[in-house]
Amino acid sequence: MSKIVVDIIEREATCGEELMAMRDCLDILGGKWKLMILRYLTNREHQKLHFKKLQREINGISAKMLSKELKDLETNLLITRTVEDGNQIMVFYAITEYGKSVTPLTENLVQWGIGHRKKIIEG
Repeated sequence: MSKIVVDIIEREATCGEELMAMRDCLDILGGKWKLMILRYLTNREHQKLHFKKLQREINGISAKMLSKELKDLETNLLITRTVEDGNQIMVFYAITEYGKSVTPLTENLVQWGIGHRKKIIEG
């Protein structure tokens, strides 16, 4: 069981509290694309990543879906959106420090996915 702090007292979370926490997590990170976008931004943390680059390199995502998911991730403080006004206006996206807190989760998913793919191929 997980730990929870209520009124500065730490205790074990009830099953209901754990399920509520999972629901919150799935509401924020669920769907086909959000975790992939976060992983992509994490792996390219030191690059300047604009919308079209993300769309080109995250295979299969539409512009409309990418726009929606980026807005959701920004609303939840997991990414930043920066507008640069030069010859043309460019919008760049980056993972936030808070967004990096999702990295262990995505790492576990990647490792599980690699193992699962291997198991299925081996039969």
